[in-house]
Amino acid sequence: MAERDQIISFCDHLLEIDAYNDYGPNGLQVPGAGEIGKVVTGVSAHRELLERAVEVDAQMLLTHHGLFWDFLPRALTEQMAERLRIALAAGLSVAAYHLPLDAHREIGNNAQLCKLLGFALDERDFAEFRGRPIGVVGSDPDGVEAATLFERVTEALGREPLVFDAGPQRVRTIGIVSGAAAAEIHTAVALGLDAFLTGEPAEHVMADAREGGIHFIAAGHYATERAGIMRLGELVAERFGVQHEFVDVENPV
Repeated sequence: MAERDQIISFCDHLLEIDAYNDYGPNGLQVPGAGEIGKVVTGVSAHRELLERAVEVDAQMLLTHHGLFWDFLPRALTEQMAERLRIALAAGLSVAAYHLPLDAHREIGNNAQLCKLLGFALDERDFAEFRGRPIGVVGSDPDGVEAATLFERVTEALGREPLVFDAGPQRVRTIGIVSGAAAAEIHTAVALGLDAFLTGEPAEHVMADAREGGIHFIAAGHYATERAGIMRLGELVAERFGVQHEFVDVENPV
């Protein structure tokens, strides 16, 4: 068993949550049991994930997308109230790490994707959101065939991406921003990158890719944001000696 507050303090410090002006609160959102024996990780704190965390006897749920967002009503909806009832009734602590988990240069979603696709992390900043760069640039001096890169994405994320293959035959540089960041294709083009990968597409990106001479890869919002929270859970388990389980609630978006 480990203390809840020690685990949260570790995650908060590791991800430097105070350095980000995010779209919702990072860190502990719902305090539950003070002693933690099992941690579940998952992408989004909706009802099914909360229920499944309770079913496997977890005392803590770490997510990328938390319960509370600036764009949601301040008064609880029926749906939000039910989510909170599940957590509170079970004594389940719920914590969330959004932009800090995208941006982290070692365990973050974008750094993990870069590694999974076989690229080395470039030192350049990429894709600034609310005053902080959260994306990464990956490089491979020898390059990889574009078709091979698309295959790697499919294998790494378990789904076939939407691709506009308007870039060079060999890809030596790639910009990566998980989730919904299609507009960053303009940043990728301005940097002269060969490819750009994000989660969700937008109507304008087909033309942007063709006119910018870049490969655009939309690999799924959910699929591109599993690796970071999974790795955070593994680190917590290693450091605090608790059990960890990633719960995959698949989402086609």
